[in-house]
Amino acid sequence: MPRILITGVTGFVGSHMADFIIQNQPDAEIYATRRWHSSKMDNVRHIQNRIQWLDCDLTDPVSTRIAFEKAAPDRVFHFAAESFVSPSWNNPHRYMAVNYNGTVNLLEAMRITGSRARFLIPGSGEEYGEIEQGELPIRETSVLRPVNPYAVTKIAQDLIGYVYFRSYGLNVIRTRAFNHEGPRRENVFGIPWYAYQIARVEAGLQEPELRVGHIDDLRNFTHVADMVRAYWIAMEKLPPGELFLVGSEDERSIHTFRAALEQLIKMSKVPGITYRIDPEFVRPTQVPRLIGDMSRFRDLTGWKAEIPYERILSDTLSYWRARIAEGRH
Repeated sequence: MPRILITGVTGFVGSHMADFIIQNQPDAEIYATRRWHSSKMDNVRHIQNRIQWLDCDLTDPVSTRIAFEKAAPDRVFHFAAESFVSPSWNNPHRYMAVNYNGTVNLLEAMRITGSRARFLIPGSGEEYGEIEQGELPIRETSVLRPVNPYAVTKIAQDLIGYVYFRSYGLNVIRTRAFNHEGPRRENVFGIPWYAYQIARVEAGLQEPELRVGHIDDLRNFTHVADMVRAYWIAMEKLPPGELFLVGSEDERSIHTFRAALEQLIKMSKVPGITYRIDPEFVRPTQVPRLIGDMSRFRDLTGWKAEIPYERILSDTLSYWRARIAEGRH
């Protein structure tokens, strides 16, 4: 019976990962960390009785080691992170404390206990930063030019994982995932922010003008359900230590945020919705294009994205309509 530890299970990807495991590995024992004082349980309320909870602050090495010893996992899905880019300029130490130090604390717990668990680090395409048009598609060997503190912390997280693989032989699985979206992604991010505002307009809670930030960056979008399936396959099939890029390769999933916004507006039940760029939501620097070459991952695992781009948008909008209808806004 596999013992699986998920950090960040109450968040976006972590909660979907728990759903996937419960549905596809019903005999697995799932352990998960939460902060006793601040973790929001909304995303896992429907499965909270299937999870063995560990009160843990990953920024505290003692707390992390105790939680790890209790879980004694065979696999670790490490999704706990400060992941919203915009606050990272004003909170760089916090982002390093969670994304880098929290990872070190887990790796140290593995080293101290002699764990042979497979440990997944889900990196981010954001790490590549300023990629020029002629440098596309991005590959594992592409130059890293991070332009925000969040991206720097994710690079640090990835590289310290490699250090623990090389220095101590830990089974670190390294990935960099490109944009993934869908239900439960909080409304501080682009697509859910647009969907949230549209749902509010439909409910009569705001005027039919949306406020947005910079919307011309180009991305390849993957549905979160496809991404957690990719992570499970990565855990099972990838060799430790090597880096793999993960995300949709379908050209029909490559769009700017402006295109996503305008498509969501077309899906609205209210005609005539407009939008304007609000300086409050414009970041100091932008990442203009993140389009990856996922062939190494595809060739080794056989995984490919199956859920179309249009469903990413419709699932996100449906989720925010339901939340607004329930009064959770």
